[in-house]
Parts: sequence; C-alpha cells; structure tokens
Amino acid sequence: MAKELLKGNNAMAEAAIRAGCEAYFGYPITPQTELLEHMAARMPELGRAFVQAESEVAAINMVYGTACTGKRVMTSSSSPGVSLMTEGLSYIAGTEVPMVLIDVMRGGPGLGNIAPAQGDYNQMVRGGGHGDYKSIVLAPASVQEAIDLTVLAFDLAEKYRAIAVVLADGSLGQMMEPAELPEMQPLRKGTPDWAITGEPGRPRRLLTSIYLQPEAEETTNIRLQRRWLDVEANEVRYQETYLDDADIALVAFGTAGRVALSAVRQARAEGIKVGLFRPISLSPFPVAQIRQLASRVRSLLVVEMNAGQMLDDVKLAAQGACPVEFYGRMGGVVPLPDEVLAEILRVSTHPTADLNGHTRAAWLDRLEAGRGGN
Repeated sequence: MAKELLKGNNAMAEAAIRAGCEAYFGYPITPQTELLEHMAARMPELGRAFVQAESEVAAINMVYGTACTGKRVMTSSSSPGVSLMTEGLSYIAGTEVPMVLIDVMRGGPGLGNIAPAQGDYNQMVRGGGHGDYKSIVLAPASVQEAIDLTVLAFDLAEKYRAIAVVLADGSLGQMMEPAELPEMQPLRKGTPDWAITGEPGRPRRLLTSIYLQPEAEETTNIRLQRRWLDVEANEVRYQETYLDDADIALVAFGTAGRVALSAVRQARAEGIKVGLFRPISLSPFPVAQIRQLASRVRSLLVVEMNAGQMLDDVKLAAQGACPVEFYGRMGGVVPLPDEVLAEILRVSTHPTADLNGHTRAAWLDRLEAGRGGN
C-alpha cells in the first residue's frame, strides 16, 4: 500500500481497526481525543462496538467485561485519564485477559496541561495498578512505528493474556507524517478456550481476580510471574544508531529519542563519537543490551521528557560500569536538539555525574541556571 499523510492519533486508531479490534470504549481527553473520534466514526460503520463512556472508570470496566469474552478490545486516554483506569487495569491483569491501552501522555502531575510529556513511564512500566504484575509497554517514535506497534500490541496481548500498552505522547499523537497502514485483517472466528460466552452446552468458564485465600492468590501470582519471564525472554525491542564506535551513548525513548537522534547527528558532524540507544519495549526493558553497552562506552546520557523515570532503569542495568548522566525537561516542555547537543558537549569534556547518585541534583542545578532561575 502507498504511504499517506496521517496524524498519529488517527493512525493508531485505524491501525487498531485493521488489526481486528472488535470493541472500543473510551472517554475524550486531550491530546488523544482524535483517536476516540476516529473510532466513533469507523467502528459503527464496520458493525463493531463503540461506546463513549461516562468516565474513564466506566470505560475500563467495559473493556474488562468485553476482554473476558475473548474479543479484541481496547481503550485510549491521556495521563490523568489513565490514572482513573488503574484499578480496572489491575483487575484485568489479575483475571489474565488480554487488552490494549493507548496512552498519549501529557504534562503533569495533577491535571497538568495538554502539552507532550513522558511522565507516565513509572505508572505504565511498573504495572499500572496495585499488585504484582507487569504490562507490556511499547514506545513508538514515529507515526509509522505507532501504527506497527499498535498492531503488535494486539498480538502480544493475546499471546500472553496480558495488558499491552502503546505509550506515546502529545507530540506523536498530534504530528502528521507519511506512513503506511496495514491491510485490513478479517475478524477472528471462534472463541478462545478460556473465554466466557454464555453459549448453551459449552463447558462453564469462570474468570475472576478474587482469590480470598492467600495461597490461591499466590498461585495466581506465580503464574503471572512465570509468564512474564517468557515475555522478558522473547519480547525485548530496541534500536541502535551510530553505536559501533561511540564513546558516549544517549538512551532515550519516543519523542525524546527523536530529539536525541538529531543532537547525535549534530555532534557527529562536530567529530564527537556519540550514538543513540532507543528502547522500544520499555517493559520488558532491554537490561542485558544496556548492560553490555555500558561496559564499552565512557558515559551514558539519558534524555527524557520527565524527571528521570527511565533513568533509574538505565542505572540498574548499567550496574556501575560507567557514569550515567541525565538531561530532561518536565511539565510538557520538549527539549530542543541544541539543548541535548550542549549536554553531549558537556559530557564529552567535563562530566559531572558520578556513581554515587548525584545525577539528578547536578541536572537540576544546570536546568535552573539555564532558565535563569525561573
């Protein structure tokens, strides 16, 4: 198929439809509302289910019920809306039913603003709700990748009977780029053996996340943890650029990864040996790959649109093999390539980070100085 100019939100919605999404439940919130609007127009004309719920709490529970029937189901929201969904997400994880969530992040904490940010990293990567579970989290950096990862999210959710999250941000949701949509997949026939249908004569199925006996709850948790070991073994995704001879490696995801790549190219033009490691699967995180990278570069520089949430995972993966520096912008401020380039130049000549955890303090000092103390 030929490429066409697509907005990120609409592209993810259409990708979900072509991946066989049979039901969508959601509530409008900027900067992802176009996704919901696209589903509102397309799903009914295809004879599929669309409901604009009265709240995010209602939407996620509608998703829960539909997921129990084995249908391909999804919702989408943005940061504070996802926060309202977290109880339902935990119930879905505990019941071991698949679903897809698209989170188009905005500035926070609190109600925040509608500007792009990456402050939902911890919320999504650490599970998304109470209890011992993890979700699969995929972070696109372009409209094409957002399309491809949305399709993949449905397959992974079903494969592991888990929650699969496409973690984007306001920039990606609102930008327009040439991209290619997949062919329309036929809706799947039949019902998974584990699903509930109400069909007469079919063996009874019980799906629940309520285990009042601690031993029974632990058995479920053991099953979830063993399944996650399979995810970690098979579903790590990442992209490496200019790392073959790099002395410094930037680590960044999503929109921050795009900005970082521009800075890397500028630094390369000035003769600095720097490259980019971009995690695509934030959960499972590419621990082994970053550990190996840290063993052969002089420094790692983590770039994020938050206060250093992925930074903690990078430090754990690096295991002290090299200093881990940090640069981030918060509250919906997107870093510019020139800002990141300045950090690359600093790290290449006068690194300030050490192995004793002072990375954030040094970053805050530089950030405030650069903003004139405002």
